[in-house]
Amino acid sequence: MATHFSKRDAIRLLGAAAVLPLAGAARATGAVRMRTIIDNDFGGDPDGLFQLAHHALSPSVEIPLVISSHLHPNESWIGDKQVAAGGAREANALLDLLALSRRPTVIAGAEAAIAGRSQWKPSAATAAIVREAMRSDTTMPLYYCAGASLTELALAWLVEPRIASRMILVWIGGGEYPGVATPAAGAATAEYNLTIDTIAAQIIFNESDFDIWQVPRDAYRQLLFSNAELAEVGAAGKVGAYLNERVMRIPALLDRKSNGKMPGLGETYIMGDSPLVTLTALQSSFQPDPSSSDYVLTPCPRITDDGLYQDHSAGRRIRVYRRIDVRLTFADMIAKFRKAG
Repeated sequence: MATHFSKRDAIRLLGAAAVLPLAGAARATGAVRMRTIIDNDFGGDPDGLFQLAHHALSPSVEIPLVISSHLHPNESWIGDKQVAAGGAREANALLDLLALSRRPTVIAGAEAAIAGRSQWKPSAATAAIVREAMRSDTTMPLYYCAGASLTELALAWLVEPRIASRMILVWIGGGEYPGVATPAAGAATAEYNLTIDTIAAQIIFNESDFDIWQVPRDAYRQLLFSNAELAEVGAAGKVGAYLNERVMRIPALLDRKSNGKMPGLGETYIMGDSPLVTLTALQSSFQPDPSSSDYVLTPCPRITDDGLYQDHSAGRRIRVYRRIDVRLTFADMIAKFRKAG
């Protein structure tokens, strides 16, 4: 769906661009290249807040819509029983801190998973997703960046199936692929984000025709950020300090939930949602694509009721990312947080 602009095209145009004022060229380097709808559990793991801040500070991305999604029942990390609504407040508080010139609209999505294939109703975010996808006043590529469940996208597709041909889904979720992925802890078990709403995942994978770029568990677990790096980010300015404080709350939360039986976080934290930025905002300059991260093309599997994959050789081909460019992701994130102050 991304518009490809070859290096040869760029070189041909650079001759004409050489006569432009330097200010015009500088503006062009920060030009918006794509739209992204961001959908994440902002009332849960704070890695989603890091991803939101990183995306929002990326000048190549226009974010018309931020959706706060639900978690498993009784799994709020912020104390709100209505985790989608609480997450929307978290997202808004972060966006307030960023003081953006283009402020996204934040909407709290459904507070629970889809009850059944024939038992569903639109959420507060459904109409906004459909409206953005069906716009006729722009040809700018649209990416749906989902860092948790697929509830909101599934509901939107049920209302208007045509949205599937008008966007690319980039999803952090799903377990390792047998025979494709390197064995990892938890292999052959259902992955967390998928099980937040298994029916939604089944709708997207088994029924829809979305173009899917999937970052499964063995890939997103590569995004390890050290405590020393977190401390550096925390000392770099108000944005980093705010986000660092959100992570520093977690050991006490785990201690309470486990009655003192769970060990601390160790020396690293998984920024598992950060590939959403890598695969969109940080695409290559020529022939835009996440060219420094590796993927395989595989027939889209069917999702079973227990959240696992079932081979489906006739399925459309999807991208399954195997390796994410961690260096690019974190170096860019830290630089942008420092610049934001």
